Amino acid sequence: MRIIGGNPLNGEIEISGAKNLALPALVTSLLTDQKITFTNVPNLADITSLLELMEYLGTEINFKSKHSLELSTKCIKSTEAPYDFVRKMRASILVLGPLVARFKKATVSLPGGCSIGSRGVDLHIRALEQMGTEISIENGYIHAIAPNGLVGCDITFPIATVTGTENILMAAVLAKGTTRLINSAMEPEVIAFCDLLNKMGANITGGGTSIITIEGVESLHEAEFEIIPDRIEAGTYAIAAAVTNGKVLLKNCKYEHLASFFETLFLAGIVHEETEDGMFVYKKREKINPIGIQTAPYPGFPTDLQAQY
Repeated sequence: MRIIGGNPLNGEIEISGAKNLALPALVTSLLTDQKITFTNVPNLADITSLLELMEYLGTEINFKSKHSLELSTKCIKSTEAPYDFVRKMRASILVLGPLVARFKKATVSLPGGCSIGSRGVDLHIRALEQMGTEISIENGYIHAIAPNGLVGCDITFPIATVTGTENILMAAVLAKGTTRLINSAMEPEVIAFCDLLNKMGANITGGGTSIITIEGVESLHEAEFEIIPDRIEAGTYAIAAAVTNGKVLLKNCKYEHLASFFETLFLAGIVHEETEDGMFVYKKREKINPIGIQTAPYPGFPTDLQAQY
Protein backbone atom coordinates (compact mmCIF):
# COMPACT_ATOMS: atom_id res chain seq x y z
CA MET A 1 0.00 0.00 0.00
CA ARG A 2 1.14 3.55 -0.77
CA ILE A 3 -0.74 6.20 1.17
CA ILE A 4 -0.52 9.92 0.45
CA GLY A 5 -1.87 11.72 3.52
CA GLY A 6 -3.14 15.19 4.28
CA ASN A 7 -6.51 14.95 2.53
CA PRO A 8 -9.85 15.35 4.35
CA LEU A 9 -12.22 12.39 4.15
CA ASN A 10 -15.68 13.49 3.03
CA GLY A 11 -18.82 11.69 1.92
CA GLU A 12 -20.65 8.63 3.17
CA ILE A 13 -19.75 5.00 3.74
CA GLU A 14 -21.82 1.91 4.41
CA ILE A 15 -20.70 0.16 7.58
CA SER A 16 -20.13 -3.56 7.11
CA GLY A 17 -21.76 -6.31 9.12
CA ALA A 18 -20.15 -7.00 12.49
CA LYS A 19 -17.50 -9.71 12.32
CA ASN A 20 -17.88 -10.40 16.04
CA LEU A 21 -21.53 -11.30 15.47
CA ALA A 22 -21.21 -12.93 12.05
CA LEU A 23 -18.78 -15.60 13.29
CA PRO A 24 -20.96 -17.05 16.09
CA ALA A 25 -24.12 -16.43 14.04
CA LEU A 26 -22.94 -18.65 11.18
CA VAL A 27 -22.10 -21.41 13.66
CA THR A 28 -25.75 -21.58 14.84
CA SER A 29 -26.55 -23.55 11.68
CA LEU A 30 -24.90 -26.53 13.39
CA LEU A 31 -27.79 -26.56 15.87
CA THR A 32 -30.49 -27.51 13.35
CA ASP A 33 -31.05 -29.51 10.18
CA GLN A 34 -33.02 -26.62 8.68
CA LYS A 35 -31.86 -23.70 6.54
CA ILE A 36 -30.59 -20.47 8.12
CA THR A 37 -30.26 -17.41 5.86
CA PHE A 38 -27.91 -14.53 6.69
CA THR A 39 -27.64 -11.08 5.12
CA ASN A 40 -25.08 -8.27 5.59
CA VAL A 41 -22.30 -10.82 6.19
CA PRO A 42 -18.88 -9.12 5.97
CA ASN A 43 -16.46 -10.37 3.33
CA LEU A 44 -13.46 -11.17 5.55
CA ALA A 45 -10.73 -13.79 5.79
CA ASP A 46 -12.01 -14.99 9.19
CA ILE A 47 -15.47 -15.60 7.69
CA THR A 48 -13.93 -17.60 4.85
CA SER A 49 -11.88 -19.69 7.30
CA LEU A 50 -14.93 -20.44 9.44
CA LEU A 51 -17.01 -21.44 6.42
CA GLU A 52 -14.24 -23.80 5.31
CA LEU A 53 -14.37 -25.47 8.73
CA MET A 54 -18.16 -25.73 8.67
CA GLU A 55 -18.12 -27.22 5.18
CA TYR A 56 -15.61 -29.78 6.49
CA LEU A 57 -18.03 -30.62 9.32
CA GLY A 58 -20.89 -31.10 6.85
CA THR A 59 -22.63 -27.75 6.42
CA GLU A 60 -23.96 -26.96 2.94
CA ILE A 61 -23.20 -23.36 1.94
CA ASN A 62 -25.15 -21.47 -0.71
CA PHE A 63 -24.05 -17.91 -1.52
CA LYS A 64 -27.03 -15.78 -2.60
CA SER A 65 -24.81 -12.71 -3.12
CA LYS A 66 -21.49 -11.30 -1.88
CA HIS A 67 -22.96 -10.59 1.57
CA SER A 68 -25.85 -13.08 1.73
CA LEU A 69 -25.75 -16.83 2.17
CA GLU A 70 -27.79 -19.85 3.25
CA LEU A 71 -26.40 -22.51 5.56
CA SER A 72 -27.86 -25.96 6.09
CA THR A 73 -26.47 -28.78 8.25
CA LYS A 74 -28.86 -31.64 7.55
CA CYS A 75 -26.26 -34.23 8.48
CA ILE A 76 -22.74 -34.18 9.84
CA LYS A 77 -19.59 -35.54 8.20
CA SER A 78 -17.36 -35.06 11.23
CA THR A 79 -17.54 -33.79 14.80
CA GLU A 80 -13.84 -32.88 14.81
CA ALA A 81 -12.40 -29.41 14.21
CA PRO A 82 -8.75 -30.08 13.28
CA TYR A 83 -5.85 -27.83 14.23
CA ASP A 84 -5.25 -26.77 10.62
CA PHE A 85 -8.65 -25.04 10.65
CA VAL A 86 -8.63 -23.72 14.21
CA ARG A 87 -5.13 -22.20 13.98
CA LYS A 88 -6.34 -19.93 11.16
CA MET A 89 -9.22 -18.54 13.17
CA ARG A 90 -9.38 -18.71 16.96
CA ALA A 91 -13.16 -18.29 17.07
CA SER A 92 -13.42 -21.85 15.71
CA ILE A 93 -13.79 -22.86 19.39
CA LEU A 94 -17.42 -21.75 18.91
CA VAL A 95 -18.26 -25.06 17.23
CA LEU A 96 -17.68 -26.90 20.52
CA GLY A 97 -20.97 -25.96 22.20
CA PRO A 98 -23.36 -26.68 19.31
CA LEU A 99 -21.66 -29.95 18.33
CA VAL A 100 -21.96 -31.30 21.87
CA ALA A 101 -25.53 -30.00 22.18
CA ARG A 102 -26.83 -31.56 18.96
CA PHE A 103 -24.53 -34.53 18.35
CA LYS A 104 -23.46 -35.24 21.97
CA LYS A 105 -19.74 -35.21 21.11
CA ALA A 106 -17.01 -33.00 19.71
CA THR A 107 -13.25 -32.92 19.25
CA VAL A 108 -11.84 -29.43 18.84
CA SER A 109 -8.23 -28.33 18.65
CA LEU A 110 -7.09 -25.82 21.23
CA PRO A 111 -6.66 -22.46 19.42
CA GLY A 112 -2.96 -22.32 20.24
CA GLY A 113 -2.50 -26.04 19.84
CA CYS A 114 -1.21 -26.26 23.40
CA SER A 115 -2.20 -24.01 26.32
CA ILE A 116 -5.63 -24.74 27.82
CA GLY A 117 -5.77 -21.32 29.47
CA SER A 118 -5.29 -19.51 26.17
CA ARG A 119 -7.87 -16.71 25.75
CA GLY A 120 -10.21 -18.16 28.35
CA VAL A 121 -10.96 -21.47 26.60
CA ASP A 122 -10.98 -22.98 30.09
CA LEU A 123 -14.17 -21.00 30.80
CA HIS A 124 -15.94 -22.76 27.93
CA ILE A 125 -14.73 -26.14 29.15
CA ARG A 126 -15.73 -25.55 32.77
CA ALA A 127 -19.24 -24.47 31.76
CA LEU A 128 -19.79 -27.51 29.53
CA GLU A 129 -18.58 -29.79 32.33
CA GLN A 130 -21.16 -28.23 34.65
CA MET A 131 -23.82 -29.14 32.08
CA GLY A 132 -22.80 -32.81 32.10
CA THR A 133 -20.05 -33.01 29.48
CA GLU A 134 -17.11 -35.34 30.03
CA ILE A 135 -13.99 -33.55 28.81
CA SER A 136 -10.39 -34.59 28.42
CA ILE A 137 -7.42 -32.77 26.87
CA GLU A 138 -5.09 -34.90 24.79
CA ASN A 139 -2.36 -33.85 22.34
CA GLY A 140 -3.69 -30.32 22.07
CA TYR A 141 -7.30 -31.36 21.45
CA ILE A 142 -10.45 -30.96 23.55
CA HIS A 143 -12.38 -34.25 23.57
CA ALA A 144 -15.97 -33.70 24.74
CA ILE A 145 -18.76 -36.23 25.09
CA ALA A 146 -22.24 -35.95 26.62
CA PRO A 147 -23.84 -39.36 26.06
CA ASN A 148 -26.99 -38.41 28.00
CA GLY A 149 -27.23 -34.93 26.53
CA LEU A 150 -26.72 -31.60 28.27
CA VAL A 151 -28.59 -30.53 31.39
CA GLY A 152 -29.29 -26.91 32.30
CA CYS A 153 -27.78 -25.36 35.43
CA ASP A 154 -26.52 -22.07 36.84
CA ILE A 155 -23.17 -21.07 35.32
CA THR A 156 -21.20 -18.15 36.73
CA PHE A 157 -18.44 -16.77 34.55
CA PRO A 158 -15.53 -15.46 36.67
CA ILE A 159 -15.01 -12.78 34.01
CA ALA A 160 -17.44 -11.58 31.36
CA THR A 161 -16.57 -13.41 28.14
CA VAL A 162 -18.26 -12.70 24.82
CA THR A 163 -17.21 -15.91 23.06
CA GLY A 164 -17.84 -17.96 26.20
CA THR A 165 -21.33 -16.52 26.58
CA GLU A 166 -22.13 -17.27 22.94
CA ASN A 167 -20.71 -20.81 23.03
CA ILE A 168 -22.69 -21.78 26.14
CA LEU A 169 -25.82 -20.07 24.81
CA MET A 170 -25.68 -22.47 21.85
CA ALA A 171 -25.14 -25.41 24.17
CA ALA A 172 -27.97 -24.38 26.48
CA VAL A 173 -30.70 -23.87 23.88
CA LEU A 174 -30.89 -27.66 23.28
CA ALA A 175 -30.14 -28.69 26.89
CA LYS A 176 -32.76 -30.20 29.20
CA GLY A 177 -34.23 -27.70 31.64
CA THR A 178 -33.17 -24.18 32.54
CA THR A 179 -29.71 -22.63 32.25
CA ARG A 180 -28.73 -19.29 33.76
CA LEU A 181 -25.56 -17.55 32.60
CA ILE A 182 -24.43 -15.24 35.39
CA ASN A 183 -21.93 -12.43 34.69
CA SER A 184 -22.60 -12.91 30.99
CA ALA A 185 -21.30 -10.48 28.36
CA MET A 186 -23.64 -7.58 27.52
CA GLU A 187 -22.25 -6.42 24.16
CA PRO A 188 -24.64 -5.48 21.31
CA GLU A 189 -23.37 -8.53 19.43
CA VAL A 190 -24.51 -10.79 22.29
CA ILE A 191 -27.96 -9.14 22.32
CA ALA A 192 -28.29 -9.68 18.57
CA PHE A 193 -27.05 -13.27 18.96
CA CYS A 194 -29.84 -13.97 21.48
CA ASP A 195 -32.30 -12.45 19.01
CA LEU A 196 -31.06 -14.80 16.29
CA LEU A 197 -31.42 -17.89 18.48
CA ASN A 198 -34.92 -16.81 19.53
CA LYS A 199 -35.84 -16.40 15.84
CA MET A 200 -34.72 -20.01 15.39
CA GLY A 201 -37.09 -21.13 18.14
CA ALA A 202 -34.96 -20.84 21.29
CA ASN A 203 -36.38 -19.47 24.55
CA ILE A 204 -33.88 -16.89 25.83
CA THR A 205 -34.52 -13.92 28.10
CA GLY A 206 -32.16 -11.35 29.61
CA GLY A 207 -29.94 -10.71 26.58
CA GLY A 208 -28.05 -7.48 27.21
CA THR A 209 -28.04 -7.98 30.99
CA SER A 210 -25.56 -9.76 33.22
CA ILE A 211 -27.94 -12.71 33.74
CA ILE A 212 -29.27 -14.58 30.70
CA THR A 213 -31.86 -17.32 31.19
CA ILE A 214 -32.31 -20.12 28.66
CA GLU A 215 -35.17 -22.61 28.68
CA GLY A 216 -34.07 -25.63 26.67
CA VAL A 217 -36.12 -26.67 23.62
CA GLU A 218 -36.33 -29.92 21.65
CA SER A 219 -35.22 -28.45 18.32
CA LEU A 220 -34.67 -25.27 16.34
CA HIS A 221 -36.07 -24.27 12.95
CA GLU A 222 -35.19 -22.18 9.90
CA ALA A 223 -34.80 -18.42 10.15
CA GLU A 224 -33.56 -15.32 8.33
CA PHE A 225 -31.25 -12.86 10.06
CA GLU A 226 -29.43 -9.64 9.22
CA ILE A 227 -26.01 -9.06 10.80
CA ILE A 228 -25.89 -5.77 12.72
CA PRO A 229 -23.33 -3.10 11.66
CA ASP A 230 -19.75 -3.38 12.93
CA ARG A 231 -19.27 -0.78 15.68
CA ILE A 232 -15.47 -1.07 15.57
CA GLU A 233 -15.41 -0.31 11.85
CA ALA A 234 -17.81 2.61 12.43
CA GLY A 235 -15.61 4.01 15.21
CA THR A 236 -12.50 3.70 13.05
CA TYR A 237 -14.06 5.75 10.23
CA ALA A 238 -15.36 8.31 12.74
CA ILE A 239 -11.81 8.87 14.01
CA ALA A 240 -10.47 9.04 10.45
CA ALA A 241 -13.04 11.71 9.57
CA ALA A 242 -12.17 13.76 12.67
CA VAL A 243 -8.40 13.64 12.35
CA THR A 244 -8.45 14.65 8.64
CA ASN A 245 -10.90 17.57 9.12
CA GLY A 246 -13.47 15.66 7.09
CA LYS A 247 -17.23 15.21 7.25
CA VAL A 248 -18.46 11.64 6.97
CA LEU A 249 -21.88 9.96 7.18
CA LEU A 250 -21.53 6.50 8.72
CA LYS A 251 -24.49 4.69 7.18
CA ASN A 252 -26.25 2.15 9.43
CA CYS A 253 -24.09 3.13 12.43
CA LYS A 254 -26.13 3.01 15.65
CA TYR A 255 -25.39 5.48 18.44
CA GLU A 256 -26.49 3.10 21.21
CA HIS A 257 -23.81 0.60 20.15
CA LEU A 258 -21.06 3.23 20.64
CA ALA A 259 -22.46 5.70 23.17
CA SER A 260 -19.35 5.87 25.40
CA PHE A 261 -17.11 6.21 22.34
CA PHE A 262 -19.13 9.05 20.80
CA GLU A 263 -19.18 10.89 24.13
CA THR A 264 -15.38 10.84 24.27
CA LEU A 265 -15.35 12.22 20.71
CA PHE A 266 -17.64 15.04 21.85
CA LEU A 267 -15.28 15.91 24.70
CA ALA A 268 -12.43 16.01 22.20
CA GLY A 269 -14.36 18.48 20.04
CA ILE A 270 -15.84 16.10 17.48
CA VAL A 271 -19.52 16.49 16.56
CA HIS A 272 -21.74 13.47 16.09
CA GLU A 273 -25.29 13.83 14.84
CA GLU A 274 -27.84 11.06 14.48
CA THR A 275 -29.61 10.95 11.11
CA GLU A 276 -32.15 8.60 9.54
CA ASP A 277 -29.28 6.84 7.76
CA GLY A 278 -26.78 6.62 10.61
CA MET A 279 -24.28 8.98 12.26
CA PHE A 280 -22.78 12.18 10.81
CA VAL A 281 -19.30 12.97 12.19
CA TYR A 282 -17.10 16.07 11.79
CA LYS A 283 -14.64 18.18 13.77
CA LYS A 284 -16.17 21.22 15.46
CA ARG A 285 -13.09 22.98 16.82
CA GLU A 286 -9.85 23.92 15.06
CA LYS A 287 -7.86 21.68 17.38
CA ILE A 288 -8.75 18.37 18.96
CA ASN A 289 -8.83 18.45 22.76
CA PRO A 290 -6.62 15.88 24.52
CA ILE A 291 -8.65 13.71 26.87
CA GLY A 292 -8.13 10.54 28.88
CA ILE A 293 -9.91 7.27 28.14
CA GLN A 294 -10.14 3.95 29.94
CA THR A 295 -11.23 0.83 28.12
CA ALA A 296 -13.77 -1.47 29.71
CA PRO A 297 -16.25 -4.20 28.76
CA TYR A 298 -19.44 -2.91 27.13
CA PRO A 299 -20.97 -0.39 27.73
CA GLY A 300 -17.51 1.08 28.42
CA PHE A 301 -15.03 2.35 25.83
CA PRO A 302 -14.19 -0.55 23.43
CA THR A 303 -10.68 -1.94 23.74
CA ASP A 304 -10.65 -2.52 19.99
CA LEU A 305 -10.88 1.26 19.38
CA GLN A 306 -8.06 2.25 21.75
CA ALA A 307 -5.30 2.09 19.13
CA GLN A 308 -7.22 4.18 16.60
CA TYR A 309 -8.07 6.76 19.25
